[in-house]
Amino acid sequence: MKLFYAPGACSLSPHIVACEAGIDLELCKVDLKAKETETGGDYTQVNPKGYVPALQLEGGEVLTEGPAIVQFLAEQKPEKKLAPEYGSLDHYRVLEWLNYISTEIHKSFVPLFWDGSDDEKAAAKEKVGSAFQFVEDRLGGDYLLGDNFCIADAYLFTVYNWCDKVGVDTDSWPKLKAFAERMSQREGVQKAMKAEGLI
Repeated sequence: MKLFYAPGACSLSPHIVACEAGIDLELCKVDLKAKETETGGDYTQVNPKGYVPALQLEGGEVLTEGPAIVQFLAEQKPEKKLAPEYGSLDHYRVLEWLNYISTEIHKSFVPLFWDGSDDEKAAAKEKVGSAFQFVEDRLGGDYLLGDNFCIADAYLFTVYNWCDKVGVDTDSWPKLKAFAERMSQREGVQKAMKAEGLI
């Protein structure tokens, strides 16, 4: 399988999940502005949406959208228990977190990365801050579901790491800071971040 990624972008989330699962992926870096792969190909031929991640499967099919990809990867290695058992309440809790992170946190960063006006950036920082405060108030253990790492943690870690890059103050979120520190020590996280040149 081949993962199309941009260093530190939301594609880091499935990259972390693959490393945690012990799945070896071929990596292909994408220039998101030029919509071009590192080999010179037109990335929109891989993913017409033009953004990462995209996961090309062995048969040539392409799966897009990070929350779908992390679920797919977790199901390739069920023994790793990166996602709760299908049908359990925790399974739906993970879907709940993936959706919240995707819609309320991830998308709120857009004006901060893509030349929003000053007013748009200020509004985005306020929305991001409010969304992270919601997570901070609900972090009751080491990870989103308590003491066990799950696929949603990889996504939360990825978007939390964007705060420093865009000037979002994280000082009022001690539980999130501790979470990010724990995550950064995980072997799978370090492997993915090293492969992307982030550490």
